[in-house]
Amino acid sequence: MYHLSSWTTCVIALQRHCILFLSQNISLGLLMHWLMTSAAGQNVGPGCYLPSPEVSGFSKEGDILLGGIFPLHDDVEFQEPTFTMQPARLTCQRFQLQNYQSLQAMVFAIEEISRSADILPNVTLGFRIYDSCRILQRSLEGTLWILSGQAEPLPNFRCQWTLPIMGIVGDASSSCSAVMARVLGLYRLPQISFVSTSPLLSDRKQFPSFFRTIPNDDFQSRGLAQLLMHFGWTWVGLLVEDNDYGQQGGQILKQELERLGACVAFFENIIMSQADRNAFHIIQVMKTSTATSIVIFATDAGLLPLVDEMVRHRVSGKVFIATEGWSISSTLAMDMYSNVLIGTIGLTIYNGPVPGFEAHLNSVHHSRSAENAFLPVFWEEAFGCTWRLPNNITGMWANNTEWCTGDEKLENVHIDYNNVYDTRIAYNVYTAVMAMAWAVHDLMSHRLDEGPYINWTSVNIQEVKPWQITQYIKNVHFKNKIGEGVFFNQNGEVPAQYDIVNWQRSAEGGIRPVTVGRYDDNAPEGKKVIIDTTAVLWPSQTNQIPVSMCTQSCQPGFWKAVKEGEPACCFLCVPCPQGEISNETDSVTCLKCPWDQWPNERQDRCIMKIKEYLTYEDALGGGLAGLCLCLSLIPLAILRLFVHYKTTPIVKANNRSLSYLLLLSLTTCFLCSLAFIGYPTTEKCLLRQAAFGIIFALCISCILAKTIMVVIAFNATKPGSHLRRWTGPHLSYTVIFVCTLLQVLLCVSWLSITPPFPQYNIYALPGQILVECNEGSSIAFWCMLGYLGLLATISFIMAFLARNLPDSFNEAKFITFSMLSFLSVWISFIPAYLSTKGKYMVAMEIFAILASSSALLFCIFFHKSYIILLRPQMNTKEYLLGREGGQRKGTVVVSAL
Repeated sequence: MYHLSSWTTCVIALQRHCILFLSQNISLGLLMHWLMTSAAGQNVGPGCYLPSPEVSGFSKEGDILLGGIFPLHDDVEFQEPTFTMQPARLTCQRFQLQNYQSLQAMVFAIEEISRSADILPNVTLGFRIYDSCRILQRSLEGTLWILSGQAEPLPNFRCQWTLPIMGIVGDASSSCSAVMARVLGLYRLPQISFVSTSPLLSDRKQFPSFFRTIPNDDFQSRGLAQLLMHFGWTWVGLLVEDNDYGQQGGQILKQELERLGACVAFFENIIMSQADRNAFHIIQVMKTSTATSIVIFATDAGLLPLVDEMVRHRVSGKVFIATEGWSISSTLAMDMYSNVLIGTIGLTIYNGPVPGFEAHLNSVHHSRSAENAFLPVFWEEAFGCTWRLPNNITGMWANNTEWCTGDEKLENVHIDYNNVYDTRIAYNVYTAVMAMAWAVHDLMSHRLDEGPYINWTSVNIQEVKPWQITQYIKNVHFKNKIGEGVFFNQNGEVPAQYDIVNWQRSAEGGIRPVTVGRYDDNAPEGKKVIIDTTAVLWPSQTNQIPVSMCTQSCQPGFWKAVKEGEPACCFLCVPCPQGEISNETDSVTCLKCPWDQWPNERQDRCIMKIKEYLTYEDALGGGLAGLCLCLSLIPLAILRLFVHYKTTPIVKANNRSLSYLLLLSLTTCFLCSLAFIGYPTTEKCLLRQAAFGIIFALCISCILAKTIMVVIAFNATKPGSHLRRWTGPHLSYTVIFVCTLLQVLLCVSWLSITPPFPQYNIYALPGQILVECNEGSSIAFWCMLGYLGLLATISFIMAFLARNLPDSFNEAKFITFSMLSFLSVWISFIPAYLSTKGKYMVAMEIFAILASSSALLFCIFFHKSYIILLRPQMNTKEYLLGREGGQRKGTVVVSAL
């Protein structure tokens, strides 16, 4: 700022006023009399005087001056211009008691600093406070009045010699603050606003010396988005005023909601130019929308007609989310609006305590503040009385008026002014004054180690420039009385903090905002919103949080499938595919479980897969193992019987050595089934199929040898037959050895080239890990079975052809039936084996082994055992030769003896 204090400057100013008065035909004598009279009442420097017929402000002298602009009135009476005379000054109306509390917060802070020995010791602070009435003209007028001195405001003129301006606190309205900031920014004079929230004021290029102790609306929009997401409201309606406050805040909120995954159900403008605010259309949209939560970005004045219409239409079931523009409005907190607005939740300015402020508020008295131009109006508004003025008292006036005596006590009334439970704006004003004072204190004590003042040894307070104070405000950092740190970020703003309030019914029957939580933008993610949910009362008069979603949340086990043409919040809940899970609500995809895990029934977590194999503890495995052991004892019992009756014709007639070998191999066949039960180890996998193939090859080779011997023996009895020399045991053993050897060679090749091995099969059965033996080569496995089938087929054919040979003990028929049973079992086994998995596949193979072995045992040895034990008369040589009663003539003895 330019401080023009020379005589030349004042002369120029006086010439201007002289010309003005002469042009209005004012006599020179009257002009001189007015100048002398006015100068006598002004504390100005010698030889410099800027006359003004009226002063509308509150001032106090000091070593340093601090300006303040407050909207003590919120309405103005405009007069129609006549264009024939100078326009009259604007008349302010509707005095606001709460705004006067903010003014007193500035006075209280200044008095506290003046008394303090820790900040600006031996320095007295003065102030100049002006009423802006919430209009741009008055804000600019007050700014120039503070800069020029206590006289008519003129740019670049200053008629106060020893009073440097520390800065200005104010204004409340963002538009008023912007007008002030453009003027103050020219001189880098610091300005700290306490309520202005427009994001445009964060532009440091346009407003280089502007600061504020309230977060801008961008932070509020982000805070509202976090609050909505805290309650899980993803389907939200937006009502915004059609001005900068509503449009900018609404658009930022919409972008933030979309970033967080929420959707805007509708976006409607509250048309401020219409008396009804377009209320009917808005209410119809609200009623037809499924959105339960509705954010209203507006002020209480703009919202009032809309709320009136809501009451007439009995709107219910909606949760309104309030911005700081109306979240603590006393205008809307009336009983007539309670049915509509009960349960409203929203953000408001942080309510920081100001220790000692209550006593200061109640100590204000006209006798102590005679220079306060606003005090008479405040007194009349606070006590509902009227000051007695000379020459304006009539009898009727006196009879109908309660006169102010000056003896009234502020502590006896409960008004917005002395309500210390709501000092939100006052706290911001107090913080602004303290920040300004600490910045000057740091400047004077050189507490900044960096910057242009390192080499200073002393500071003359009269030589401090505004831009120097601005520089120190940028770097100020101090703790207030309640221990909270105060500092400004790169945009001149304090850390964003809001109180969360909930509108609940009061004892008087109306509604009142109750603080239920706090929003801190600097807190870590997930901890920005701290709220006592149990203390919140919703429109349903319960603590049950309302639901506001286009589609109910997808529970774990489902994933969200977007509906075509619908917002992202309107979706379908689709179950996760087999083998996948979703373990959180509203999952957008499903996750595959690890290879050894499987989803539970709800598909919301992975559980370990069951390792499936045939065990002895299993009922099926235990039963088959017991059956194997029992069946293996039968061949041994028959062998014991044959050994005991080895000299009888029926045992000798059927080549008893082959019978012994066959019975032993059948026992081994039954026992080899046990290798298929239990955990498939490497050793088991290597041996079980090979052992099964070789043992069965031995068994069928014995039967084939028996069949060959029957055919050769009967054909050898023919005259001139050369087969008699082949009737000895050597042929049988050779057949057995060769046939078994071929199977051994096949199995050895199999185990050498592609041996079986244990494996985990995770794909065969859902939710199970099949612990099984991989056969290594399926070709080798089926070749082994095919070879057994070949031997059985040859035996079957030969036995079938020899079934009618005459002999009392001809085995051909029984071998035919045994081979037929054997082949039937294994032919049936193939499709059954291929169609089963896991332990049932193994059980199927064991069953085939037991069934085929039992068929061989039963068909070949049952009738022999029956004759030995129950028909011993048939087990004689005479019966064998057919000599009993002339029967059985022409028979041939078949014996291996």
